[in-house]
Amino acid sequence: MNVYEIVLKELGEACKILDIDPGVYELLREPMRVFTCSIPVRMDDGSVKVFTGYRCQHNDALGPTKGGLRFHPEVDLDETKALAAWMTFKCALVGIPYGGGKGGVKVNPKELSRREIERLSRNFIRALAPIVGPDKDIPAPDVYTNPQVMAWMMDEFSQLKGVNVPGLVTGKPIILGGSAGREEATARGCVIVIREAAKTINLKLDNATAVVQGYGNAGSAAARLLSELGVKVIAANDSGGGVYNQNGFDPVALKKHKDATGSVKGFENCSDISNEELLELECDILVPAALGNVITSKNADRIKTRIIGEAANGPTTPQADEILDKKGVLVLPDILANAGGVTVSYFEWVQNLMHYYWTVEEVNQKLEDYMVKAFKNVYKTYQETEADMRIAAYMVAIKRLDEAMRIRGWV
Repeated sequence: MNVYEIVLKELGEACKILDIDPGVYELLREPMRVFTCSIPVRMDDGSVKVFTGYRCQHNDALGPTKGGLRFHPEVDLDETKALAAWMTFKCALVGIPYGGGKGGVKVNPKELSRREIERLSRNFIRALAPIVGPDKDIPAPDVYTNPQVMAWMMDEFSQLKGVNVPGLVTGKPIILGGSAGREEATARGCVIVIREAAKTINLKLDNATAVVQGYGNAGSAAARLLSELGVKVIAANDSGGGVYNQNGFDPVALKKHKDATGSVKGFENCSDISNEELLELECDILVPAALGNVITSKNADRIKTRIIGEAANGPTTPQADEILDKKGVLVLPDILANAGGVTVSYFEWVQNLMHYYWTVEEVNQKLEDYMVKAFKNVYKTYQETEADMRIAAYMVAIKRLDEAMRIRGWV
């Protein structure tokens, strides 16, 4: 199953349990709008290359669409549609007034210079200009895009409009209207949900063990925040390799090692470990924070953890979910566990519209409130039905979308 088929399967299961009107189901199955464009870019050698870009706006019943833009060689339309749908459910689940959007450019940014990436960024937002804006669709950073890319896009759009438009994108540098606390929001939200889940299964976090798969921004921050709660991080990896120490290690020192060398591999007092071995280590908490489809029917029966906190999008396949649920593993699904990023993006957008900015303490407290409430809503649904946590999360989201679409008169 590709990612879009997975989304449709999960949507169908949740709608069936809820006995949702077929019209609502049909509206949620397909995006309301898909935009494809050709992006010409003048390369440093004077030649022109043309890249393909996408933007999918899935559903705006609750508000303007919201979601990241990624630069990646494997960007395609099905993936973009799936990620946009996930954003719709994620925003509805945590109770923020957004629909779901997603986009990207099919490109390997590692093959481009900084100036070429800037031209690509500016030309892409020019192509998207008719369909994006603070009241229409608000992009954000994603895979291989960052605050600098958002700054270029915001600047280009502002020049087109003849007025400063900081609310066009989120994930900007703070000097241009970014929000305090945004950089680690995804990880912080994930750790808040893990903490709440641990309470429900009587897992004491003090000296519990954790494994982090993927040591980028979300993974490294999650490891640090877990360690601050007393959790012992025993393994982590990235695309260059993995490290393991059963006695635990300092996640901050590991991040410094990765920044200095380009990989976690070779970190002091740790042994090497493969990705497959890492996922199957015995631990209390497993945090998949890399790409999707890493926990499948092939390895799910060998997963030895009590809680899985999905910091990444789609790391667990539907077949694996069934196996894990039977084993009693509490899976905190992506649309819940990694919703901290879009929640603080919402805070950034609100601050841009108000021209009034909050401290990091205020941002973190507001994030705490949203994530705790979202977890409680999902866990209550999980306890009251025979659904697993993922389908329970979809049910919470779909009930809100159903209500909004009915009141609007769409069904």
